[in-house]
Amino acid sequence: MQFLSYPQIRKQLDEGQLTCLELVKNHLAVIERKSNLNAFLSIYGDKAIEQAKLIDEKIKNRKAGKLAGLVVGIKDLLCYKDHPLQGASKILNGFISQFNATAIQRLLDEDAIIIGRQNCDEFGMGSSNENSAFGPVLNDLDNSRVSGGSSGGSAVAVQAGMCQVSLGTDTGGSVRQPAAFCGLIGLKPTYSRISRYGLAAYASSFDCIGIFAHYIEDVALVLEVIAGADAMDSTVSRLPVPAYSNELPSANKKYKIACFNDSIESNSLQPEIKAALAGTIEKLKQQGHVVESIDFPLNEYVLPTYYILATAEASSNLSRYDGVRYGYRSPQANDLSSLYKKTRSEGFGKEVQRRILLGTFVLSASYYDAYYTQAQKVRRMIRNKMKEIFSLYDFILMPTSPTTAFKLGEHSSDPVEMYLADLFSVQANVAGIPAISIPCGKDKNGLPIGLQLLADDFEECKLLGFSKAILGMN
Repeated sequence: MQFLSYPQIRKQLDEGQLTCLELVKNHLAVIERKSNLNAFLSIYGDKAIEQAKLIDEKIKNRKAGKLAGLVVGIKDLLCYKDHPLQGASKILNGFISQFNATAIQRLLDEDAIIIGRQNCDEFGMGSSNENSAFGPVLNDLDNSRVSGGSSGGSAVAVQAGMCQVSLGTDTGGSVRQPAAFCGLIGLKPTYSRISRYGLAAYASSFDCIGIFAHYIEDVALVLEVIAGADAMDSTVSRLPVPAYSNELPSANKKYKIACFNDSIESNSLQPEIKAALAGTIEKLKQQGHVVESIDFPLNEYVLPTYYILATAEASSNLSRYDGVRYGYRSPQANDLSSLYKKTRSEGFGKEVQRRILLGTFVLSASYYDAYYTQAQKVRRMIRNKMKEIFSLYDFILMPTSPTTAFKLGEHSSDPVEMYLADLFSVQANVAGIPAISIPCGKDKNGLPIGLQLLADDFEECKLLGFSKAILGMN
């Protein structure tokens, strides 16, 4: 299936060869035809058609915003006023958003069209989109395989042509890993580049809103619109936002790239992924880039540090879902204590319960210093080491995931095996730096392989430009 980039679509809209209404109806038809994929939890068809008609008028009058006609899906962790928000969980049954997330408001202000909310792992906790209270999302290339997680619905919706762009969230790889499994571009920006206001929190010091698309140009333009300072989020950066879509560096520029031996030579790496990365590295060298293999001495601590800190933050953040003010309330409760216990044990899925319990354990008085405090110190060491590497290199190149999309149910019985799917993606979240996954060939079953690039803080422009050059090379 051949997809058009947004600049191509916008040209047709401006020249009257296409209307927003036709675009929306086409995407709605695909959503209906491919409903078996389970990518959407709610479809806002009537609202999208109404928006499309209004935007068509704006285009005729030359008053349309810079995203006019861009059809966007949103992960079920982002607030869209007067529409449901559930985090793919039973615990938020019946909850309706009271306001728009900042990222959503900025899309709407530039005339993007929100077509629906997308399935995900419950509260973003998972690597396969099998932890949703509403069932797994199926990969459009092979329905027996996972979409990746936790933003699986957002990835599959773009993969299958249900929308042009999706907003997902990335706490430990939840945009990049499904992007790799679905053959898409998936960007996790620098922590604080995009406001988290209106994002249902999993782990607040890791969570980032990310972008799925088929084209670098589309990712750049959406990032340009939704990034930047926000009075509603005290953690967001106040650094100016570049015009990413106009400032991508020249494809001819030569860079110095590091590869971690532990990732490129890892025994857990699928042979076809190893071969695809080796082929790309060879092409980069032929084009005059410097590519060097280096050791990352803290590599064995990255995944444990992530899971200690992320589960601790999850334990704290998810304590707000108690059945008292909104969402699911157990009908079996007969006093306050049983209300809390029964509501949370019935409302949360097994993986969310597991992470809450792990987080509560590491935050307990007996273990706080041994685990949580130590993990924070190690996190700082990891970030410092990454900054040191970026003083010598422009990028770090590594796999996005150890494997291509695995079969549904393949890792469900072993949580540790599932956690290892995040082996290469959590590093960027622990360090807070930007990272992107781009397609890099296919395995023997025709499943996409993802290549991951990491850059220094706020170097999204350079990251997007170099990614585009690699895509042009493959």
